Amino acid sequence: EHSFFGSEWKKRWCVLNRQTFCYYASEKSKQPKGSFSISGCSARLAAHLRKDARRSCCFELTCPGKRTYEFTAPSQAEAEDWVDQIQFLLKDLSSLTIPCDEEDEEELYNDVDSSDSMNTTSPSTTLNQEEEPNLEMEDDIYEVLPGINPQEP
Repeated sequence: EHSFFGSEWKKRWCVLNRQTFCYYASEKSKQPKGSFSISGCSARLAAHLRKDARRSCCFELTCPGKRTYEFTAPSQAEAEDWVDQIQFLLKDLSSLTIPCDEEDEEELYNDVDSSDSMNTTSPSTTLNQEEEPNLEMEDDIYEVLPGINPQEP
């Protein structure tokens, strides 16, 4: 809000869920003072919001057709983190795949040991119709262990 002396900042506690940004009046508030969907919004650092030493801590969340929400974080690193997290979720919302940072990208999971892979057949190998797999099964699937008499309770 703006006053005669300039902008007045109100302290809020914010929570970012997958699609919703909520803000609370205090750290102990159970009900949000407000909330909005971040779908279609954009986030960016916004040093122009303040003229004092905290200008590097500012960011804004612009929701087309609604309004622009302006924030000052406790530090520049936290402001950057908020923007990064919001942008990550926005990228996730607009994609059918899960986004990942290139630096976090891991090698694809391979559950086959390389020594075992040499002994396996390739998926393109087919059985000849003349070759039938051995389907014989043993009649007795139970094994009698020595020293145990199955007749005793």
